[in-house]
Amino acid sequence: MKKLLILISGLACMSCSSDNDEYVPVNEPLVFTIPENFPDLQYDITANPPTEKGFELGKKLFYDGKLSSNGFISCGFCHEQRFAFTHHGHQFSHGIDDKEGTRNTPAIQNAAFMTEFAWDGATSHLDLFPIIPITNEVEMGETVSNVISKIKADGDYRKLFAQAFENGEVNNENFFKALSQFMVMMVSSNSRYDKYVRGETGGNFTDEEVYGLEVFRQKCATCHATDLFTDNAFRNNGLPPNPTLDDQGRMEVSGSESDRYKFKVPSLRNVAITKPYMHDGRFGSLESVLNFYTDGVRESETLDPALQNGDTPGIRLSTEEKSALIAFLNTLTDDEYLNDERFAEY
Repeated sequence: MKKLLILISGLACMSCSSDNDEYVPVNEPLVFTIPENFPDLQYDITANPPTEKGFELGKKLFYDGKLSSNGFISCGFCHEQRFAFTHHGHQFSHGIDDKEGTRNTPAIQNAAFMTEFAWDGATSHLDLFPIIPITNEVEMGETVSNVISKIKADGDYRKLFAQAFENGEVNNENFFKALSQFMVMMVSSNSRYDKYVRGETGGNFTDEEVYGLEVFRQKCATCHATDLFTDNAFRNNGLPPNPTLDDQGRMEVSGSESDRYKFKVPSLRNVAITKPYMHDGRFGSLESVLNFYTDGVRESETLDPALQNGDTPGIRLSTEEKSALIAFLNTLTDDEYLNDERFAEY
């Protein structure tokens, strides 16, 4: 059985539109499902319970170019659903005027279970996360105040805000809450792996996939922990720094030398379709990633202890183990999530 959390929070049966004083439909609460094999929620869902109208508003905002300075780059531009909301085929994120960033676009999935966001953990609250791409000069290149001004000038948006929130205001708080309501509902939990561990129909594994899971639990699960496949920590995995970027990772946020070259451990859900890999998108295949962990890990003062194996840092993997691991990682693809019409662009 799955756990269901029914969210009802002081929703009026009817409310008035600030534009025409007409009554609008009931803003029904949404049902948020916590998969039984998932850890506890991290997002305070009681402070911003998803509703039909809030979700609809958040989705419209997510796919609207108004959030950028040139009116074209939306959140969905770099986060494509069919690739687990990554920017498929791009080593670095692309933004306004075809400017290129310095990091690979991370997937959006299971955000309500995460504690920090972005490769360097620049924010620890989902409601604040959109500020980063909106204000980044090579991504959306806009200010939040300008975005709110553009939205306020749009009659459709004024109506949606009136329907979605009790005070009906088009302001920063409601803007970010609407985006969070959309992202909170983006739960990826129905891969073949999930059905396997929950004993559900469609969860059959081959012998190689079972072996791959065993290898994964022995050699990868320290960092890619729980069924989120991340421990939400920041670690230096021994990736040699790109000399043209010298990205300092978590240190850029914390200012601590002990965080140099540490990046957030990414979730491996849908990993088979989210290439390229690593924070700088340097690897184009899972085979390349595993070859790096066996032969390319670089020793440094902040290298994660899990990768410190005597004179040769990294993970010991045989050719057979690598093949089995890749077979297992392919079971983490959640086709239901990748094709869920709730999250699709209009």
